[in-house]
Amino acid sequence: MTGSFWFLGGTVDVKLPGHAAQGRAAQLEFHDPEQQSPPLHVHTHEDEIWAVLDGEITFFVGDEQYDLSAGDVAFGPRGVPHSYVVRSPTSRMLVTFAPPASRNGSPATAPRSPPPANSPRPLTWTPRSTARASTA
Repeated sequence: MTGSFWFLGGTVDVKLPGHAAQGRAAQLEFHDPEQQSPPLHVHTHEDEIWAVLDGEITFFVGDEQYDLSAGDVAFGPRGVPHSYVVRSPTSRMLVTFAPPASRNGSPATAPRSPPPANSPRPLTWTPRSTARASTA
C-alpha cells in the first residue's frame, strides 16, 4: 500500500512501503489528535520503533512508560504488549516496522475513509514519574 489512509482516528502516510525495502522494514508517518490511543496490543512478528517528530506522546511498552516529545525515540519489541496516547493537541511520529506487518508495509485492512465520530478512546493518560528513552 502506498499513499495515505485513516487509522483509529488519525491519518497515516506510507513513507517507505515494505516492498521498497525488500520486505525487511516499512516506515509510516502517523498524524494523531490529542488523546488518540490504539488498544493495547502485541505484534508477534515485527518490532516497532517510534520517532516523535512533533507533539508529546506517552508510550506504554510492557510495564514501562515513556513520556516523549519531538526528537525522542522508543522501541517496542515483538511479543511485548504496547500502546501510546497523544498528550498534545496534535502529534506526528515516524514508525518503523521490522519486518513490515504486511507485504506492503501497512495494515492489510486500513480504511481510506474517516472513522465514525463515536470511535472509542481505549487509554487515558495519567502523568507519573517515568524514565525517558534516549534521543537520537
